[in-house]
Amino acid sequence: MSDSAHYAQQPPHHWFDAEAGPVVRPYAMTRGRTTSGTRQHLDLIALVVPEAAADDPGRDQSLSPEHVEIVERCGDIPQSIAELAATLDLPVGVVRVLVGDLLEDALVHVTRPVPPAELPDASILQEVINGLRAL
Repeated sequence: MSDSAHYAQQPPHHWFDAEAGPVVRPYAMTRGRTTSGTRQHLDLIALVVPEAAADDPGRDQSLSPEHVEIVERCGDIPQSIAELAATLDLPVGVVRVLVGDLLEDALVHVTRPVPPAELPDASILQEVINGLRAL
């Protein structure tokens, strides 16, 4: 039997099965981008807060369903990048790109945690505690 006849008899090989569900590659959601145009670094613990302009994200037809869902999830309680990735079941890199898009469109703003270098020294906090106890 020739090789071509052997391949013609073989059923096509599928790399996924019906139980796997739909497979959507992350770059399809970000249109092939791995970074957004924003220059802001989005830490895992950075909180995403919707802007007033995002009251009706459904009105902007250029937003993907993922963009709309990010804005809606942050509406009641600000969500971190890590929380969004977990609840949306998306890779963190994809969420960073999508949040970056929303930042560029001024639909959200991001609050960052205070860097450790800007936190008060532990000795100062201990002195405050001791002063409060003395009262």
